[in-house]
Amino acid sequence: MLKMADNLNIHFLQQVPYEVPGTITEWASGHNHNTGITGFYGKYELPDISSFDWLIIMGGPMNIYEEAAYPWLKEEKEFIRRAIDSEKTVIGICLGSQLIADALGAKVFSNGEREIGWFDVELSVEAEKNRIFHGLGRKFETFHWHGDTFDIPANAIRIGSSEGCRNQGFIYFDKVFALQFHLETTRPLLQEMIDIGKADLAPGKYVQNADHILKNDERFISNRKILFEILDRISGSVK
Repeated sequence: MLKMADNLNIHFLQQVPYEVPGTITEWASGHNHNTGITGFYGKYELPDISSFDWLIIMGGPMNIYEEAAYPWLKEEKEFIRRAIDSEKTVIGICLGSQLIADALGAKVFSNGEREIGWFDVELSVEAEKNRIFHGLGRKFETFHWHGDTFDIPANAIRIGSSEGCRNQGFIYFDKVFALQFHLETTRPLLQEMIDIGKADLAPGKYVQNADHILKNDERFISNRKILFEILDRISGSVK
């Protein structure tokens, strides 16, 4: 069995007040890990790279190439690259995954179709064999809210696909994990995202309405279980 790191220092990069770490915070608290947050929506200061073990980059409504409107993005991408070069564990969710892809030199671009709602992710053969996803099942349903996607960076393993988006994430040298989907979300968090982002829910091939998105609490329970298993494996608490 892999040795689990005690009392990890986990730092979150948060783009907007309402896209928060969700059940990741619950997992961290349950393992007595320390957490800190840099919120780019106000006055912020990035931490010293040596002060944390994990860097987790959250989602947001902006695109990674909108540096003129969101000037912190350039600094954030440079910081992510430094964290990767320093061999930190780096995890990105939705926009966070796109920022990681960009930091690793991969192209980020429009997916063609918005993907908003609960859709299956089917794992790639390589991901099924990887210690992080092995044994979790070939397919799982999770929540999505994005319009962009990315190419898979060189030397990375593609995690899997959905019907509406080929590249749903990647693993880079077993230290960097880009997840286009939201395993961390909860009903209250989704309700807030819906209230703020109603315009995004205009009908589309892969866009579900608010009632459908919120109707099944079992989805949140299932996603929490999958997320906790993945985080346990990344941290080394299971094989």
